[in-house]
Amino acid sequence: MSGARVHDSVPHTARPPRPRRGALLAGSVGNFVEWYEFGVYGYFATVIAARFFTPVGGGETEGLVRTYASFALAFFFRPVGAALFGRLGDRIGRRPVLILVIALMTGATTLIGVLPTYATAGALAPWLLTFLRVVQGLSAGGEFGGAVSVMTEFAPPGRRGLYGSWQSFTVALGLLGGAGVAALLATVLTEGQLSDWGWRVPFLLTLPMGLVALGLRLRLEETPAFRHEGRRERPPGREVARAVVLGAGRVMGWSAAGYTFLVVLPSYLQNTLHTGFRQALLVTVVANLGFAATIVPAGLLSDRMGRRPVLLTGAGLVVALSVPLLNLLQDTGTSNAVKGLAVFGAGAVVGLMAGPGPAMLSEMFPTSVRHTGLGLAYALSNAVFSGCAGLIITETMKRTGSVDIPAYYAAATCAVSALALATLPDNRGS
Repeated sequence: MSGARVHDSVPHTARPPRPRRGALLAGSVGNFVEWYEFGVYGYFATVIAARFFTPVGGGETEGLVRTYASFALAFFFRPVGAALFGRLGDRIGRRPVLILVIALMTGATTLIGVLPTYATAGALAPWLLTFLRVVQGLSAGGEFGGAVSVMTEFAPPGRRGLYGSWQSFTVALGLLGGAGVAALLATVLTEGQLSDWGWRVPFLLTLPMGLVALGLRLRLEETPAFRHEGRRERPPGREVARAVVLGAGRVMGWSAAGYTFLVVLPSYLQNTLHTGFRQALLVTVVANLGFAATIVPAGLLSDRMGRRPVLLTGAGLVVALSVPLLNLLQDTGTSNAVKGLAVFGAGAVVGLMAGPGPAMLSEMFPTSVRHTGLGLAYALSNAVFSGCAGLIITETMKRTGSVDIPAYYAAATCAVSALALATLPDNRGS
């Protein structure tokens, strides 16, 4: 199962262009909302640490570590959500589950924007925030598997890579949206206003976004593949488990490098290199622009060349370039233009993995277990290598004093991921 070329035995006449476009839009908009929020939490990590996780007299670094611990906890509930909602999606259909998870995500994120802080509610405040992060983790776990299943099951022949890449592209748009809103607020508000109430605005903006996403998903059709094959006999559990572990290994580099360069970077720049909040966000916007620029071309290229060469190229470039990139950022003599080009390139090489990644995972599982299988593989990888990225990097730097830890982390995970990617079959044109 994990190495075979996948063909859904559904007549292509059952996949007219209009439902395809609707599937791309409905799947994409939920991903945008999800990753907008996760980006916002990462970008405002230093503010959230001060407002929720740093009692009077507490240290800045300790508060940031607690903030990333809450961030990581939400990611560890993603596999639970992937298993729970994935099983529902493989039994009752992709559509109803996607409607449910976007409602949960929207509600939890909006509530974060009205939470009392530590100064108001004391020790209850971080617990309330962590609870809402858990709800987000559960819903996000069901989101990826359902959205990618919908996109790839509606894809025309030879276009799974292109269609699946839209999941990753809307991740980039969500992260860019979060960074853009954060940068705008940092520009128009004073530091005091931003810390006092401005940080709430990005979370509250999730409500109208989520309502739009919900409306689109209510109009979504069920996929032809699920209608024809969804209730077929499921493969043995041991076989599915092996494919899940292999899939997690194949995307671990994408997960770790993506969060290191696209989400954790602002806090690293502020706390380690003493960069201002606005400049750190601007750097992150540039990195995410590089990420967005290569995703769809990489997905399209994987339809022509196969998934393996494109994914291996991305992983190999991260291994080779992570340390030189970080050294450029650390060097006070490096011009801003060169630094901007460097972080743009860092985002671009992550995009080479993110473009073909969804289709690659989708092709590892038959329709009857696809929502569960690809969702679990992605969620497990994200729980360990994305959700823990900020915590691992911050704590390791604190203990070792090395400022190169982010580069080592991204390079090491991509090196291991490359070994798993080397086992990929030739899925060209599938």
